[in-house]
Parts: sequence; C-alpha cells; structure tokens
Amino acid sequence: MSTLYVLGVGPGDKQLLTPKASAAIEKSTDLVAYGLYLDLLGELCDGKKHHDLPLGEEIGRARLALDLAAQGKTTALISSGDIGIYAMATLVFELLDQQLQGNEQNPQWLDVEIEVVPGISAMQAGASRVGAMLGHDFCTISLSDLLTPWQTIEKRLHACGQGDFVVSFYNPKSKKRDWQINTARDILLQYRPASTPVLIGRQLTREDESITITTLEKLHADDVDMFTLVSVGNSESRHILNGNKEWVYTPRGYSKKL
Repeated sequence: MSTLYVLGVGPGDKQLLTPKASAAIEKSTDLVAYGLYLDLLGELCDGKKHHDLPLGEEIGRARLALDLAAQGKTTALISSGDIGIYAMATLVFELLDQQLQGNEQNPQWLDVEIEVVPGISAMQAGASRVGAMLGHDFCTISLSDLLTPWQTIEKRLHACGQGDFVVSFYNPKSKKRDWQINTARDILLQYRPASTPVLIGRQLTREDESITITTLEKLHADDVDMFTLVSVGNSESRHILNGNKEWVYTPRGYSKKL
C-alpha cells in the first residue's frame, strides 16, 4: 500500500506553502482536491494526475483519495489553509472509524499509510496582515449550519462572548445563508464594546486580497461573502494608527511590566 498525504497548502500565496507540503505533493502521483486549490499551486502540480471534485463533494473526495492510496498510488488529498481545520482531514478519519465499526465495506483503507501535513490557516494569515490580533486566547467558530445545528452554534457564540475570546468566523456567509454573521455580531455586542476592532479579510494572500478593519457595531453581512474571514477582537484588543499604517493587536498583559 502507498501513502495518503492529507495536507493543507495554506491560504493561497505559494510562499506560505510549507516545504513539507511541497515535498509531499512532489512525491505524489495523484492529487485529489477542489480544482481551485490545484490552480493556485500551478506548476507544482504538473505531471500529476488531477482528480478535481467540486464543492459539495467532500465525502467523495475523501473516499476517492483513500481508494487511490489503497490501489498503491501515492496520493495527496489537498485543502486550502490547514486541512485539519474545518477541512478534509476529519472526513478521512471518520471514514476509517466507520470502517472499523463495520459500517463501511472497504477494509483495504485500513492498510493505507496516512500522513497529515499541516498548513497555515486563514485566521493566521489574516492576523499577520494586521499585526497580532491572535495575541491572546482565541477560538474559531464556523457559522455554517449545514452540518452543525444553529442552536449549538449560538451556544458557542455566547460562550465565546462570556469567555472574552478573540474569535475568527469561518464560513460567515454563502449565497443561501446570509443572516448568521449579523446574529453573531448582535450576540457578541452583549459582551464586548461596540468599538471592538474587527478584521474582514477577503481572498487572503491571493492576488485580489482585500483587508478592512472596522468595528463590531459596523460589521454587516453586506461586507462579507463566502471568500471572507472575519476576526473579532476581545474587549481589550486595540486598533492603533501610525500615519497611513494601522494595526490590530490583542495585549497579553505585558503593560504591567513595561
């Protein structure tokens, strides 16, 4: 059996692709991914067999990657960002778990050598663009209720507010789902100032990247789409200006020692 590399290629800028991820792609004969990710990798994917499955076919992608590796092909299952954060790695292990429980009929999967290769996530890329927004305790919440009931998401939003965590919202909006980000804003406004800094990062590190720093009270679904990451500071996060430069950072308490 061959190896299945389960890897993240970062937010889009090829300079943020880790050497380990690059080496795994070079070793692979078959690449399984959403086509845009292969396009972003460019010539690194030349000479490989591409298996491009569209959005919504995540289970199919994971199954195909396991099947290819079980057939003896060194395979890379590729996702943007970190493949272990709201991405494909969990599906691979869920399928293996189902096989071990007897709910799948693919025993050959269990012989596949699996190596997970982490990548730089969108929240890290966004934070780096504005300074040090994730400088203290933080969390991430996906606002998509396709797989998680909204009641659960809402409970986590309140917990985030009560704990005063910096929070990065993944999947803040889609064509069919446009109200959650405004509801999340209203919940957080119960726990932190209206002036709390907010990062809106679209197409982070890619050619058409746009970065906006706004406030929690001004955050609105109209300024967000499915290619956007939204990060909201905690009650102590600071937005500072120096001429035409601006940064956001979240202090850890060093001011007492300065």
